Amino acid sequence: MALSCFSLSRWWSMGALMGALGALSACAPTTRVILLPEPQGVATAVEVKTAAGSQTLTKPYQSAEVRKDGQVRVVQVDPLRVMERYGAMLAEAPDVEERFLLYFETGGTLLTAQSQATVPTILERARARKGGEILVIGHTDRAGSLEDNDGLSARRAQAIRDLLLAQGFDAERIEAIGRGERAPLVPTDDDIAEPRNRRVEILVR
Repeated sequence: MALSCFSLSRWWSMGALMGALGALSACAPTTRVILLPEPQGVATAVEVKTAAGSQTLTKPYQSAEVRKDGQVRVVQVDPLRVMERYGAMLAEAPDVEERFLLYFETGGTLLTAQSQATVPTILERARARKGGEILVIGHTDRAGSLEDNDGLSARRAQAIRDLLLAQGFDAERIEAIGRGERAPLVPTDDDIAEPRNRRVEILVR
C-alpha cells in the first residue's frame, strides 16, 4: 500500500509495494518503504531495487529511503512514530494470514500427541477472526502409491474440517483439499516415510 509516497510492507501488500516502487518518478523527493513486524516473530525481508542499486530490509521497522536519483538509504525508524502517523491506515488493512501445521501418525487420520495438544491454540486463533476463510490442506509422505496418498490427504483435510465444524465453525468458512504427496515439507525419494510430510496446513485468513 502507498500513501504520499510512503509504503508499509507486509507480505499481503507486496504487490502494492512493488507498484509504488515502479512509479518512483512520480514521488518527490523521497519514496520510503518500511518493513513491519510479522505475527509470532516470523522472519521476513523485502528487497528495494532501483536502477542505481538495491538494499534489503531484514529487521522490523527498517526503512529504505529512495531518492529521486535512485540511491537507496536504509535507516531504522521509531515504531511509535510509524503508528502515530499511519496507525489509522494500518487499522483498515486486512489481517495477516496465519498458518498452522498439524502432524499425523502414519497411514491414517490420527493426529500425533503433540499436534493434539496444539489444537486448542489453533481454535482460539481461528475464533479471533470471525467471518474469515479457513483453508485446510492435507498432505502425505511418499510411502504408498500416488493414488492412495491422494485419498489419504483428502481424508486428513476432511478430518480437521470436521473437527472445526464440531467446534461450531460455519461450514461455509472452511474449505478442505488434499494434495497427496505432491508438496512435501521435506523432499524425499519415493516410498520414504517422513513424519514431517504427514500433515495438514491450516490457513486462517
